[in-house]
Amino acid sequence: MIAARAVHHLGIAVRSLDAHRDHYERVLGARFEGVEEVPEQGVRVAFYAVGPADAPVRLELLEPTRADSAVARFLDARGEGLHHVAFTVDDVEARLAALKAGGVRLIDEAPRPGSHDARIAFLHPKATGGVLTELYEPTRGPGADGG
Repeated sequence: MIAARAVHHLGIAVRSLDAHRDHYERVLGARFEGVEEVPEQGVRVAFYAVGPADAPVRLELLEPTRADSAVARFLDARGEGLHHVAFTVDDVEARLAALKAGGVRLIDEAPRPGSHDARIAFLHPKATGGVLTELYEPTRGPGADGG
């Protein structure tokens, strides 16, 4: 069981963060929360918040910084669009162990660094109805309080 506390964010793969900023801010009215590079993942990410300030929905735009990153491969195969759904969890190691024991196919058997110093891990889309699923254990930044 994932034991999710909340949907942390929706990940959207894009070729350029800058090219999409106007759309998210002016057209959708999303609040820009900042850009961060995650070298381990080979991406730059921009977070946007939509909806009420006390319970926003977060969108994470992912731009590849190198051609061999998972996001670059995704863009080459599928083009821009929804990449993953991330769920806030406590104790990502325990979640991974429980899921593995339950026969759920994992991409990551141990957490890796994510944005905002979070610890993240991905479940294989073949085990999650075709949706790449991220377990996100926040330590700071957007959603560190679970939302």
